[in-house]
Amino acid sequence: MRRGFLLLLVQSAIFTASTAQDKSYIQDPTLAVSFLFQDFKSASNIRSTSLATALRDRNFARIRDMSPGLGISYLEGIHKHYDVVINLTGSFLDYPVDGRPPFSNDYFLIEGDVSLRGKMFSNAWWVSPYVQVGAGTSYYKGYHAAYIPAGLGMQLNFFDEAYLLVNAQYRIPVTTMASFHFFYSVGLAGNIGRKKQNRKVENMPLPSLIKPDRDGDGVPDHEDVCPDTPGKKENKGCP
Repeated sequence: MRRGFLLLLVQSAIFTASTAQDKSYIQDPTLAVSFLFQDFKSASNIRSTSLATALRDRNFARIRDMSPGLGISYLEGIHKHYDVVINLTGSFLDYPVDGRPPFSNDYFLIEGDVSLRGKMFSNAWWVSPYVQVGAGTSYYKGYHAAYIPAGLGMQLNFFDEAYLLVNAQYRIPVTTMASFHFFYSVGLAGNIGRKKQNRKVENMPLPSLIKPDRDGDGVPDHEDVCPDTPGKKENKGCP
């Protein structure tokens, strides 16, 4: 029973892989809406000690310590394993900045970035892990900042029309008004268009010219001496 189940899985994988060779499976233009959490506490604990210490002591933020928000994303494939992603997110929080006193109030944070996703599998598979890196900018209480989003994610495909996106990023500050923090999101996405497929233009044969033959004897009228009387070809169309 167990061997039969493993054999079925192998056959399914081979079938899926062979199907992927027949189609491009490039990500169609896709729009996603996601629910997100900003996690500054875990990043601060790791940087103040070490990742090993934080893992040992379980010194990570809980959900109540994170700041929720919403985001919208646009995805489009440039290759069956690579997608361009444009993100725009917003959340209310007290943004911590190193070397600066807290703002002591929650203000609206806007973040936008452009990233490149590298997927392990194409959309021929129902699940595809990916890595993502890009460049982003933020606006908070009159201050602009720049950061680098880098992370991992998982895309679950539903009938090549809808997707579940799970993503975790580590956001690295580039300017002084940005801070190290983790970014987690879960979203639903759906196709909003189809890529134009490159179609091969085949050379169509030219239709043959039909030569008139009124008497139907197989001798064209321009060679038929008797065009209205069926005849033989050796007699130039005459009886």
